[in-house]
Amino acid sequence: MKPIQVGLLGIGTVGSGTFNVLQRNQEEIRRRAGRGIAITMVADLDVERARAAVGPDVTVVNDARQVVANPEIDIVVELIGGYGIAKQLVLEAIEAGKHVVTANKALLAVHGTEIFAAAQRKGVMVAFEAAVAGGIPIIKSLREGLTANRIEWIAGIINGTTNFILSEMRDKGLDFDVVLKEAQRLGYAEADPTFDIEGVDAAHKITLMSAIAYGVPVQFDRAYVEGITKLGAADIRYAEQLGYRIKLLGITKRVAAGIELRVHPSLVPAKRLIANVEGAMNAVMVQGDAVGTTLYYGKGAGSEPTASAVVADLVDIARLHTADPEHRVPHLAFQPDEMSDVSVLPMSEVVTSYYLRLRVADQNGVLAKVTGLLAAAGIGIDAVLQRESEDVGGEGAPQTDLIILTHDTREGTMDAAIAQMQVLPTVLAPIVRIRKEELA
Repeated sequence: MKPIQVGLLGIGTVGSGTFNVLQRNQEEIRRRAGRGIAITMVADLDVERARAAVGPDVTVVNDARQVVANPEIDIVVELIGGYGIAKQLVLEAIEAGKHVVTANKALLAVHGTEIFAAAQRKGVMVAFEAAVAGGIPIIKSLREGLTANRIEWIAGIINGTTNFILSEMRDKGLDFDVVLKEAQRLGYAEADPTFDIEGVDAAHKITLMSAIAYGVPVQFDRAYVEGITKLGAADIRYAEQLGYRIKLLGITKRVAAGIELRVHPSLVPAKRLIANVEGAMNAVMVQGDAVGTTLYYGKGAGSEPTASAVVADLVDIARLHTADPEHRVPHLAFQPDEMSDVSVLPMSEVVTSYYLRLRVADQNGVLAKVTGLLAAAGIGIDAVLQRESEDVGGEGAPQTDLIILTHDTREGTMDAAIAQMQVLPTVLAPIVRIRKEELA
């Protein structure tokens, strides 16, 4: 049987990895797919670099639309990234009746509803395993392996840059700014790391997983997103003393009032496996009603780990290329006419527990006043840690850090309580609030 022909848009880190994995494992892949899979055309602005990467047998062009328009190409792999030209090319490929594989989580999180609807109309597939958690097959697990389950919640470390930074802050006791510079020097962080450190990249990924878990449209605009830029070494140290580690988590949860969709730093009990995921690694926990808790761990980025997911999608499409579109696995796991628009809760309605750190004057009655305000708001206290007094910089009155762990409470209630505590004359700095997730 003639090999299925693939056109590659972009031959950067992931594109070159995809080409190399296909070349190296072509016989194994052919045996699994039932036919060969060959990249026969590549588009890249740097034509010379692309030719050097793929050799003389592959057609290289500098115009991606030539790939999309080529009637010989069966599958278009989009590895350009971003929302602009990538969206146009993906929609043009779909309109031309071509299947699409993409690693572009940003594109799908923002425009996925439009793209999946277009693919449904044309009877083609859009595969995106590589868009979430690199080489970890979490999309296939959610869409197929756990299909018997009612998914209750997902919590994931799904951005390697932020996990590397948090691991270094904990191991070396350094503040965020220092570790970020080191991460950039080592290549773990981009020159402009905003999408990573502000939580946007993780929010794109948890948006896609939430849609698959609950059969709802992708709705990135409703996600609550908070990054790690305000975390201090002191909070990581105090969390450790209390038996927790701080991780940037993407969380989606089914609750009675709707769906939670949020990204933010979280205290996680140190005894949880996910709390011990270090460096640039990724991990995703999924809670299903039948299976219980499952954990998926591996490399979340990199040339060949991400290429592994791209090639897996190519194999899936090769197997189903001639299948009746009605009998393929739906893009978001649920049949298109069975999707539901369950509301995403505003963050003020989310219920969780909290870590609070207050820099206070070391005076009698301060703890009683703070805990009294929490009690008046109906917020229970789980633990209190008070550090020894210190004279900051050798000047002024003695100060101390007061650390409080709370029971579950509504975020809006906590917001109001923090506002009351912040105006106390004995509270000397902005109150630090980090959410706590037991993940039990």
